[in-house]
Order: sequence, then C-alpha cells, then structure tokens
Amino acid sequence: RAILSFRQLLYTRPTFSRAAEVNIRLGLMLKIRADWDSALKQFKLSLLQATNSIANGTQASAVTQTTGRSFTEAEVRFHVAHTHELRGATRVAREHYERLLRDASASDSLRADVCRQLGWLHHTTPGNNADRVTREAAAVRFLQRSVEADPKSGQSLYLLGRCYSAAGKVHDAFIAYRHSVEKSEGNADTWCSIGVLYQQQNQPVDALQAYIAALQLYKHHSSAWTNLGILYESCGQPRDAYACYINARDCRSNQGNDFLAEGAESIQCMNRDHQLDGRIAYLESRLANAPMPSITSKRRQLLSIEEAWNRPISAEMSARQQTGAAVVQQHQAPPPPYTANKRFKLDNAAATPNGATPATVPGFYLNQQQLQMLQFLQQNAANLTPQQQNMMQHLHQQYRLMQQHQQQLRLQQQQRNQQAATRPAVPTQPASAINSTQQNDLEVTEQDLQALLSQKDIATSLAEDLLKHFGSEDLDMKPARPPSVNSTHTDGTINSAEIKKETPMRTKSEISDIKQEAGYPRIKLEILDSEPKNLVFSTDMDSKTIQKLCKAMGVKDLPTCSILGADVPPPSPPDCPPLRLTEEQLLPPTPSVYLENKKDAFSPQLQEFCLKHPIAVVRGLAAALKLDLGLFSTKTLVETNPDHTIEVRTQMHQSADENWDPSMGRKVWACISHRSHTTIAKYAQYQAASFQDSLKEEKDKLPGVSLSNLSDSDSKDSTGNIMKKKTKGLGSRTNGSKMLKFGTNVDLSDEKKWRAQLQELMKLPAFARVVSAGNMLSHVGHVILGMNTVQLYMKVPGSRTPGHQENNNFCSININIGPGECEWFGVPDAYWGGIQALCEQNNINYLHGSWWPKLEELAANNIPVYRFTQKPGDLVWVNAGCVHWVQAIGWCNNIAWNVGPLTARQYCLAIERYEWNKLQSFKSIVPMVHLSWNLARNIKVSDPKLFQAIKNCLLQTLKHCMLILEFVKSKGVEVKFHGRGKNEASHYCGQCELEVFNILFIREQEKRHVGHCIDCARRQSPTLEGFVCLEEFKMHELMEVYDGFTLYQPPQLSPSSNNSIY
Repeated sequence: RAILSFRQLLYTRPTFSRAAEVNIRLGLMLKIRADWDSALKQFKLSLLQATNSIANGTQASAVTQTTGRSFTEAEVRFHVAHTHELRGATRVAREHYERLLRDASASDSLRADVCRQLGWLHHTTPGNNADRVTREAAAVRFLQRSVEADPKSGQSLYLLGRCYSAAGKVHDAFIAYRHSVEKSEGNADTWCSIGVLYQQQNQPVDALQAYIAALQLYKHHSSAWTNLGILYESCGQPRDAYACYINARDCRSNQGNDFLAEGAESIQCMNRDHQLDGRIAYLESRLANAPMPSITSKRRQLLSIEEAWNRPISAEMSARQQTGAAVVQQHQAPPPPYTANKRFKLDNAAATPNGATPATVPGFYLNQQQLQMLQFLQQNAANLTPQQQNMMQHLHQQYRLMQQHQQQLRLQQQQRNQQAATRPAVPTQPASAINSTQQNDLEVTEQDLQALLSQKDIATSLAEDLLKHFGSEDLDMKPARPPSVNSTHTDGTINSAEIKKETPMRTKSEISDIKQEAGYPRIKLEILDSEPKNLVFSTDMDSKTIQKLCKAMGVKDLPTCSILGADVPPPSPPDCPPLRLTEEQLLPPTPSVYLENKKDAFSPQLQEFCLKHPIAVVRGLAAALKLDLGLFSTKTLVETNPDHTIEVRTQMHQSADENWDPSMGRKVWACISHRSHTTIAKYAQYQAASFQDSLKEEKDKLPGVSLSNLSDSDSKDSTGNIMKKKTKGLGSRTNGSKMLKFGTNVDLSDEKKWRAQLQELMKLPAFARVVSAGNMLSHVGHVILGMNTVQLYMKVPGSRTPGHQENNNFCSININIGPGECEWFGVPDAYWGGIQALCEQNNINYLHGSWWPKLEELAANNIPVYRFTQKPGDLVWVNAGCVHWVQAIGWCNNIAWNVGPLTARQYCLAIERYEWNKLQSFKSIVPMVHLSWNLARNIKVSDPKLFQAIKNCLLQTLKHCMLILEFVKSKGVEVKFHGRGKNEASHYCGQCELEVFNILFIREQEKRHVGHCIDCARRQSPTLEGFVCLEEFKMHELMEVYDGFTLYQPPQLSPSSNNSIY
C-alpha cells in the first residue's frame, strides 16, 4: 500500500518538492521485496537531483535541504552499492563501496557501514585456497576499521567474530562475540554462532544453551534449529534431533520465494535442503524401529528441548563460566600464569535478559540449587513421591513467574534499544551444513557454517530497519525545519538528541495530526491538479482554440500528461467479476476451429471468431494454407544462419500444472529462469542431444518394445520421468530436479537473412500477418523486435514461457512448427487484476517477475483458466489482455509476433496499460503517443469509440507540447528544430524511460548525449540550464494533423459499412 501511494504521488506530480525523498523510500521498500532493478532505478532518480544540485553550485552540506531529502548523496550511493551486493553483483558492489570510502563527504558512521560490508564481501567471496588467506586478512582489516569508526556497532563485532572463527582464532572470536552481545544482545545470529563455537570446543551443554538463547530471540531461525539437531544427534538423542530438523525445515519452507533473490546460490539451497530431508528420513526410519525409552535408560547427556527451553538461559550460562574457561583458553591464551580471564562470559549484564539487571531480585526467582533440584525432579518425574511431586509443582510455578518477569525485562530492553538506535544493523543468519548421512560423522565446522550463509541474509534487514524509523512519531517532517547533515545517519533518521535541541514542544493536536497523516496516506487529486477549473479542454475544439487556452494558463507550473484524460485518476488493476463460477466454468472449453481449406482461412468469420474470445486455437492452418513449416525447422535454421545469436533461459524441468521451489519442498509461484546467450548451431546440438538421450532412456526402460511407431510428441516419459544420464551441454541435474535450456527470442527481423521464412508468412490471412494496413503495429514506423517482427523459440520438453500479458496488451499470434506439442493456459483479461494481486501476495513483480500460477489457487479465487494443447501447424490467437503461460510437451520450435486490430477495445486496453506501466515505472516498448499520431495521419476511422479514444490522446499530447513550449520560452531557452529521420525509433527518457514525444531535452552525460523528458530535465535543472531543447515536428504540422483527424462517415450503400477502417 505504501509503494502504491508513493507511485501514485509521483505519477500525479513528478516534480513534487520532496520527490527525491519519495524515490529513496520507494527504493528501500523495493529492495526489501528483492525487486533490485526497480530499487536501483528509484535510487538513480533520487541521485539525479542531488548530483546536479552540487554541479550547479549548491554546497554538499546543504543538499538535503535544497532537495527535500533526509539522506545525503553518499548515503543513497551506499544503498545503491548494497542493492548490487544483494542481487549478487559483488564486483560492482565492491567498486561502489570503494568509491564511497574515497568520498570526503562520507560521515564516520557511513564509513563504518561501508567497511563492514567490504569486510564481509571479502570473507564470503569464493576463490581458490591460495587467495583465501589474503582475503581473510583483508576481511579482518576492514571489519576492524569498521569497529574503530563506530565502536558501538554490534553487527561489525559479530562479523569480526565470524572471521576469527573461520581462521581458527577461537579466543578472539569469543571476545568479539562478547562485545557484540554487550552492544546488541538481542541478536539471534550472535548466539547461534556462539553455539557453533561451543560445539566445536566439545562443550555440548553450553552449545545447547546458546542455541536455545538464539531460538528464544527468534524462533524461526532455521540455522539454529539445524545446528541444534546436529548437536542432539551427536549426543545420541535422535528424538530431539528429529524435532529440531522438522522445525528447521518448516522455517525454511516459510521463507517464501527468497531463493530467487540468491541467484546462483539457489542450487546450494537445494543441496542443503535435500541433506536436511535426508537426515529427517534417516531418523524417521531409525525411530520407527527403536524401542520406547524407559526409566532405566541411560541418562541423557543434554536436556530435552522442552526442558532446555523452560530453563533460564542466563543462569545456566553463568553457572558454567568457570568450568569451561580453561578449555577455551587452551587454544589462544598465554602460558601460565594466566592473565585476567578474557573468556566470553555474561557477567552481571547477563543476569537478566538483554543486560537489564533489576535493582532487587524478586522473591520468586530460583537460585542455582533450586534450578538443579527442579531439573532433577523433572528427569525423574515417574518415580517421585507425593511430597517430591508437590515440591516439583511449587518450583515449576516459581520458575514460570521468573520466566515471565525475564520476558518483560527483555521486551523493555528491546524497546529501549529501538528508541536509541541511530543506524541500521546488517544481521545475518549463520548456519551450518549437514555433510554426512552417518551419525558418527556429524560435526560442525566453519566451512559448514559458511556454506549455509547467504549474502542476502546478512544484509536483508538493513532497509527494514530504516523503514521502521520512517513511521516514528518523533520525526518532524515539516519542510520549515529540515535536519542538518550532522543530525542524519545512514538510515536517514534523526538523532534523538538533535530532536530535543531543534524541535520545539508540539501540542497534542499537532501530534494527533501527524499520526493521522502517517497512518492513512491519501492522494487528493483535486488538490494536486494545477489547472484552473474554468479552463476546460474538449476534443470538439480546434487546435487554435486549444493553443489560446494553453497561453491563458500561464507557465507557473506544468501539469502532468495522461493520455487517458486530464481528470482521470491513476490507473489501477480491475476487480475480478463478482459472479461466482461453477466447477465447470472454472475450466471452460477452449474456443477452437478446424480449417479444411484456404477459403476457410480467409473468411471474415475467422477473424470475428478470434476477436470474440479471450484465446482461441485455429487447428489445421498450416495444412489449409500449405505453409512450408520446414523453413523454420532447426535443420534449416542451422543451414541458413548457424552463428545467429539467441537468448537462453536455464529452467527447472517440472510438470505443466506444478511449480516447485528449488528444494522441491512446496509449490510456489516464482519460477527459476536464468538468462545467458549462445548461437543457433550450439543450441541445435543441445536440442538434438536431448532428444537422442531421451530415446535411449526409453529404450532402456522398455526392453523389447519397438519405438519406431512413437513420435517425440507421443512419448510420455519425455516429460513425466527424470533423466538418469547427464546430457552433454545440458544443465546439470541436482538432487532429482533436472535443469533444461530454452532457446528464446531468436530474432528473424532481418529480411536479408530470413527472406524465405518471412515470404512464406505472407500466405496468412491479412488479420494475422506481420505487416498489414489493418494492424496498428504496422503504423509505428519503426521496428519493435518481437512485436512487429517475427521471433522464433527453440524448445525441449519442459521449456516454459512464464505467465504474462503481451506488451501493452496487444494481440499475439503463435504457430507451432513441431514436431512436438505445447500446452497452453489462458485467463480472460477481466481477471488480470486478480492474478496481479496474487503475484503481490507471493512477493513477485507482476510486470517483470517470472511466475507460474498455481491452478488450485486460481480456482479458489474464482479465476477461470483455459487449458489446451497446441499441435504442429496450429495457430494460437491470444486476444488483447489475455493472461497466458506456455510449456513445451515435446521437442518443437514456435514462431510468434504481435498484431493490433483496429478496434476500440484493443486501443483502449493498450493506452490503459501504457499509463499503468508509467505508474509502475515500467517501460512501454510500444510508443503509444507516437503511434496515435501516426494513426491519425494514416487511417480513416468510422468507429466512434475508437475515434474518440485516439482524438483524446491527440488532445492531451498536443496540449502538453504547447505548454512545454510556453514554459521553455519563459526560461529563455531556444527551441531548435531537429525533425525525424525515416524509420527513426521513438525516443525514451534516459532517466525514467518514459516515452518522449516531439520535444526532447538533450544533455551530455558520460561522453554521450542523453535525451530527457521535461520532468527529469527540471529535476536536474529547474531553469533548464545546460539542456538543448529539440523539436521533432513543427507545431503547425501537429495542429493540421489534429484538425484533419475527423470521424469518417462511410457510404450508406456500401456492403462493408460496418468496417471501421478504409
């Protein structure tokens, strides 16, 4: 909701005075949601204003005041580097961090954060053993610099302890952990790492207490549960180990789709989860055959989970300070006589949780002897006398009171820590791996711990901590009193001490107003609209009247331009139809028609049939038109252009109606799809090898059965079973999941290279051709790859095109070349808002995320799904706005392109998506403004709805161009005529990626000229200083086109009077 509100604000008022602050907060929220590209884009837009403020002479210390931001430029650049780190671009992240260290304007606290991140990057970067020592030394050096710059950073101390532990310096690691606990005792990761150290030092009781401490701080800490399970299993307590492993698996299953954000580490995640599943299966079989424990059984080495959980952690740890000190100090301590005891211990700060020591100990607190008595009585509960049972009940009641009191103290301390926090921490979740399937081989090493560590987990909560401060009631966001640089920190919050000095006492009414505004942010469009209410524009006006009104408006400010209309609110996804569907209606039959001859293919009824349904399959098209599909076969492609570059998507092989996470633990929406590139020839080798290998496997499985009568599309094993043998060039199969490669986006636009293929497609009926007068996309005037040109897809079984709507909701044509089949899923466009909401619930970006819907979830949300098979030679028509996803059943190639029927529905859906893309900061690759003006030049429209929609777009953009010219002239900037070249591509802003029509603002950046929209140009320079203003069309030319575009009245006697295009 906050993201939507901010986006609506920027959509309605791009030049809002605090737009830079909005962009930063948007970036932080998108970073939390693992939408790296969108986050970087928002940070870039925020930096744009600050950078040019400095370039224009503004002092760096005053940037936050002049740009309306609570962040310095260096702090925003830190978040840019941090986002690159999270997305796995460690080299780029390191370069950004190192550049920040050289920045003289960076504060000490920011330098501490940068050094911390650099240190951890050195520690976690993979490499050979020869470089390991150098990298570890650099990691320790950077982390020490971080601690020196900010001695209060518990997180830097914790990571320093991790590095010491990896180097075998146990004593130094314990000291670092001790200081970390003193700074931030409520960090579950620190306690988990302490447990690992105790376990390595063969102190299982202390390790148990540390793990329990971690879990009581954060009960979903999967690594702590895993390590605790290993500990129990090594101590011969399989039942407790089994319970811990089950909890660890449940915690990881509840982590959502985070595995996608880890990139290449998703395979490691699969390995770890499969090892965990292996231990669970092993213990299940062992416990199923094990006898029930008896009273005479051997005494357990460790308390059970329940007993350990109910026992005060701090008292137990304190009781073992002295007994375990010598064991740890033997490794790093000096020879006798020993110096003062520096072993990690809790001292008085640990007497109560989080270091909160009460002035007087309540009477119900149990001492050490009472705790030991309670433990003894619990272990022998079956043999107690009535008197002993009463004693146990009394002690247990006292212990519960003590535990409740400690919990209250812990919560109070955490609240105090949050209020006093001035900078975000970067917590991590340490973990350890399960390296063996035998109980005797179980041990925890630093390498195991490192294998389970995710770089994403280390820094994920940085932005979360920042956003916690944004809702603080103590923040004074009034523009009359902006914070100084000295009172701001990395998270952009204000120091509490500075608040007391600078902020006067506010009345209760003021505070309540702030609470109300912060709790329910709303956008009032009537307030933000700067157009005078008495000036009303209409499509009935001629261009000269519009020009007079624009001059009367003045140049005080520029209103935003929406091609939907001046008073139309920001676009939003539609609600699903309320009618409840039956079971049969949720899986409706797919509209299909079979063509017998060429006459059927060219009949007007075929086009009407396709336009009437959300999705339709035209069977027998290739045979009816005698299309030579062999021109698009892999063999012909290799012979024609073997070195042609294609894009490859590495995916996981699964059945068409399922989508599992990498651990194969549960169904999810997010798909694995990693991008790379190769050539047609190389992919053809992989495609052929995959087919031959599958045939060989079938022959091995079915001895004596002839395969000569089976085609690849008839083979069930090719999709239903997992290949046993690794195919050369194929993505490796990991723990039961087979990785495949999908050759996508093969560009066939070059008429010289693919002349025969493109000529063959001219046999299609006019409404389905790539180029046609009745196709809107043929009027764009330049190439849009894959839309008004042909693209080819080379597939093996399981290749997936994830769920999506076509660009700007245009229709799509897809022909299966064969020899295999494809399975299609389609949802009517009226339900796309429901699917978009489900994507949001699953933390996936609807527009550029990779997702595969769960059919049962769609049915539960009353969303119908068409499901059908596309055979070789079949054409699939995807109507405007239809949501669809496709999976290959066999080995096949497909060709596809987009078309735009000249209908009001198609045009309206296209401009609605154009504006929604703008709201979502997503680039529309169809330049709808440029296209609309070309349509007005090229065609005559008789459909009143289509005419009115196009005319309204012309009105809004003509008015906007006139207002921009008036504004530019008021700033004394000369407008130079530039014109347009033949087939010149439409222009997009180099910063926000919005379409720029007619008037461009050019500025040199990084030794190249970059075009800007008016809003981004004003962000950089309110006076447009340093920009060159270019005009592509003379204003009188646009005015002539506008006035000349009128509703066409067809002759009454014409038999084709119902047609909308002539």
